[in-house]
This record gives sequence, C-alpha cells and structure tokens, in this order.
Amino acid sequence: MFQLGFVSAILDGQSFDEVIGFAGQNGFESVEIMCWPGGSGDNRRYAGVTHIDVENFDKTAIQNTLSKNGVVISGLGYYPNPLDADSAKSEYYIEHIKKVIRACNTLDIPVMNTFIGRNQTLNMEENLKLFRKLWAPIIEVAEQEGVKIGIENCPMFFTNDEWPGGKNLAISPAVWDQMFETFPTPLFGLNYDPSHMIFQHMDEIKPIYDYKDRLHHIHIKDVKVYKEKLDRVGILANPLEYHSPKLPGLGDVNWRAFFAALTDIRYRGPVVIEVEDKAFEGSEEDVRKAILTSRSYVRQFLP
Repeated sequence: MFQLGFVSAILDGQSFDEVIGFAGQNGFESVEIMCWPGGSGDNRRYAGVTHIDVENFDKTAIQNTLSKNGVVISGLGYYPNPLDADSAKSEYYIEHIKKVIRACNTLDIPVMNTFIGRNQTLNMEENLKLFRKLWAPIIEVAEQEGVKIGIENCPMFFTNDEWPGGKNLAISPAVWDQMFETFPTPLFGLNYDPSHMIFQHMDEIKPIYDYKDRLHHIHIKDVKVYKEKLDRVGILANPLEYHSPKLPGLGDVNWRAFFAALTDIRYRGPVVIEVEDKAFEGSEEDVRKAILTSRSYVRQFLP
C-alpha cells in the first residue's frame, strides 16, 4: 500500500550508488533523490545536494543501480524560490525546475517535488498574481512531459534569513485552493508534510481528506513546539525560536491518525522520511541511526 522511503538530502556527500545501496540494504523501497544544480551556492541546511545531475546523467547506469538494490525513485526533488525578487535568480530556478521535470519523464519517475516560492517584498495577493504568471510555463512543461508536480507545504520561514513571511506561498488550504483553481490540471498537487501544519497551529490530518486527489507524494517528518518558549517569545517570533524538527514519533504529529487517514482515502504511493533533527547530526553514524530509527517507528503503521 505504502512505498516507504527517505529523502536523500540527509546523505549529502554520499554518491547516488551509495544512497541507493544503503536504502536497499535497510529495507527501503524508495528514495526521493535531490537534484540541485552544481555550484548552486545555496548554503541552507539540506539544500545544494545533487545525487542526480539532471543535465548529465546515464539512464542505464541509474536504472541498473536501482534494479540491483530493489529500490525505486519516488520523486526528484529541487526546492528553490521560483518567485525570488531577483528576476535573474527566479528565471534560473524556473529553468532548472523544468530540467528536473524533463529528467523525471526520461527516467520514468512519476513526480517532481519543489516549492511555489515567494517574493518577500510583496503581499500574499501580489504573490499569487506573480505565481500565475511565472508558473504557467512550468505547468506547461509538466503537461507536455506527463509528470506530476508535488508542492511541499513548508512556509520556509524559520530564521531572520527568511523574514518576513518565508519563501514559499503554499502554506495553507486557503492558498492551495487558489493554486489549484489557477492550474486545475490533476498533475499539479502536493508533496504533503504534516509537520509544517503544527507550528502554524493547524490541523495536520484534515488536509489528507480534503485534498486526497492532490496527494502526489508524502513527507514523513515530525516537529515539536516548545510551549514554554512560545509563551516567552510569542507566535510572531521567528518559528525556530519556539519549535524544532524531530524524528517521527518524537514530536507533536498524531501519526496514528495520520496513517489512519491515508488508509481511509486509499492512498497508494510514497511515504518518505525526511530527517532534519539536529539532535542526530553529530556524525555520519548518527545520521544513519536517525534514518533507521525513523524507519522502525513508521513501520508500525504500514500494512
């Protein structure tokens, strides 16, 4: 029913073959593969990782590695800010998104995962107008290639670097409705991560039912809100001042209800662990333990 995997970004420094080998040896069925352009210069945590260079790859070698290890690629991931206020950066990001979509088609991968982006100098209404303009050619390429797009619902607002408002519009059902009204193609959907609803004090389960036909990919990540910190700094503080990403089961997501909802809607697809817990980043061994600890926790919910 579910295709258990993990996001390759946490294994930065490992080759594609090493990532897939680790997945196969440890009972994973899939991996979401990061496809940042070489020399992207993006120094954010988990960004700038390239396990497949979409401008220079060997399809046969990739397929042989996957077949040998009994693993599939759940999606290709690239998470920039396509609505960046710097038009040159915006254009560059958009063109690379198109390249990743085309690579999905070439490699028979069903979904490309990314962000909508956000121009931080504009309000929400102005951003939605910009989205309609800049995303039209991306949607056109997705339709030409027959590839799904999964938009992650991360606000991309954590610290001063992303103030104000973050770098991704797709933060709430109200915005998702406008996204899907603008581009109604069923290829356009969500890479849904329940953890991003928690610090916004939103229901993380209800969207599974309300957007069941738009769930193209699922991220499994937890988050913990520290009430004592929130009581001190308030909801308008930078979110990392009062919350932190955690491994599944160590935070506030109701995973039992989450997986119950996925079975209710008969979701069939990838559920991909995303490790961003700083408590497990002290060494390469810690990172591997984090992936395997997450796997062990999530397996209790898998049929």
